Amino acid sequence: MGNTAIIIPARYGSSRLEGKPLIKVEGKPIIQWVYEKANQSKLADMIIVATDDERIFDAVKSFGGNVEMTSVNHKCGSDRIKEVVMRHPEISYIVNLQGDEPLIKPESIDEVIREIKGDLSADISTLIREITAEEAENPNLVKCVIDNCGFALYFSRSKIPFERNAGKSLFYGHLGIYGYKREALIKMTELPQSSYEQSESLEQLRALQNGMKIKTSIVDFIPVGIDTIEDLEQFKNIITKTV
Repeated sequence: MGNTAIIIPARYGSSRLEGKPLIKVEGKPIIQWVYEKANQSKLADMIIVATDDERIFDAVKSFGGNVEMTSVNHKCGSDRIKEVVMRHPEISYIVNLQGDEPLIKPESIDEVIREIKGDLSADISTLIREITAEEAENPNLVKCVIDNCGFALYFSRSKIPFERNAGKSLFYGHLGIYGYKREALIKMTELPQSSYEQSESLEQLRALQNGMKIKTSIVDFIPVGIDTIEDLEQFKNIITKTV
């Protein structure tokens, strides 16, 4: 069946929180928190941090993690992941785990792996969660509509579906973790940006617009992605209550 790799793209530059992979919480950089969650996966065979920054490279090495340097010219995490995958012909399945999701559940990572390995018709797998109609109004929360088999029909920053008749449909928010079959990752990264992708700034729309199939699984946790100082403080508060 081939090996399954969790690959964590991590770059130093960030418009809202520069150097966030190296920000320490309870003595550990955020990238280490993410790596340790990934390491609790029961279905992954390897974990690799993919970075273009020597400071992140050195930090991962210092806590015993597996890390590879990549080009500084990549425009997105998927391209960075592809570079690593092309060095490893033994990798058949890939999980793209964001480096700013330190509270991701290992069980959810395994759900992504289970779907991409178990569903022959899926090119990509991902996670969604049920949200309220009020949450669906937030353009920073990506929404997803699915078919009766759990395949994504569309992702949007807009509230979808539009409620002409209220209370007739559930709303789902998207969690930014993906599982790929090797050939699907390579295909998607080599396709040009699609019109929907450019309009919404959502890379997964490139896959959908080109006929690729994205299988979703519904989970029940609210992610804490760290993009701002406020997110960082929220993470610190959560950790303080649990350690």
